Amino acid sequence: MNWVEFIVHTTTSGADSVSSVLIDLGATGTMTEDRADIPDPAKPNGIWEIIDPKLLESMPEDVLVHAWFEDDDQLGTKYNSLLNHLKSVREKNPGYGALTVETKSIGDEDWGESWKRFYHPLRAGNHLVIKPSWETYDAKPGDKIIQLDPGMAFGSGYHDTTVLCLSMLEKNIRPGDKVIDVGTGSGILAIGAAMCGAKDVLAIDIDPYAIQTAAQNIEINGVGNTVRIQQGDLLDHVEESCRICVANIIADVIIGFAKPLMKHIQPGGLFICSGIVAEREAEVLSALESAGYQVIEIRRTEEWVAICSGRSE
Repeated sequence: MNWVEFIVHTTTSGADSVSSVLIDLGATGTMTEDRADIPDPAKPNGIWEIIDPKLLESMPEDVLVHAWFEDDDQLGTKYNSLLNHLKSVREKNPGYGALTVETKSIGDEDWGESWKRFYHPLRAGNHLVIKPSWETYDAKPGDKIIQLDPGMAFGSGYHDTTVLCLSMLEKNIRPGDKVIDVGTGSGILAIGAAMCGAKDVLAIDIDPYAIQTAAQNIEINGVGNTVRIQQGDLLDHVEESCRICVANIIADVIIGFAKPLMKHIQPGGLFICSGIVAEREAEVLSALESAGYQVIEIRRTEEWVAICSGRSE
């Protein structure tokens, strides 16, 4: 079996939409190559990739969304559907860039390695390090290694919002804390919370595939005695409370979720949220304050925002 790689030229704001279109067309996986995801080595902010600083110079100017498809008799139809969809998107969203498509054939023997070149150990905060299984890394004193293989799954840990949430969890978790991770995806935030000293972590997701993926990652990282998994829609049918709730979802969900979540956060507890594009920051802050939270800290990258807010004692 041969594979074909589709490469769509877009912008940071268009990357998620393009990735969703490719997945809907049947892509086995997607990967976004974006200069904005590589922090400036001259401006350290606690989030940095453990690689050669010259990487930034080698990155393309456009944001590239890579996707992989089986080279079967449906490929031509999928390609034409992609072109038609991108034409419509281009007319409605000029900020999404050129939306042109390149294709590249990949032999079966190269398939397993084709996407690995994009991923390297990544530090989040002071001690958490996300490491793909095929990479070597010389751990520093105090490092906590999260082993997670990206590329074929969501929630790989290489998105700004995930790293922002991990750094906030590392800063705020106290030994013995109870944590709830809403929309756990790959389980990376739940795993990070356990490694930072949480005693009990409940990881929730509505997607059964996410639950399966999270369970595998939790086992690989040896935190099964701390992290529990539950399928569900947000906190429906959840009665328990926590000192810290973390939700890396989207702004609209956070805005609607903030007020009913309050009863699940213990007095003096925290709500860490991200998945918030910079343009929606003010809306989310307004919703949090209206629901009764006190904003404690905001962390930002060029495109994304994470907010730590608290419930009063």
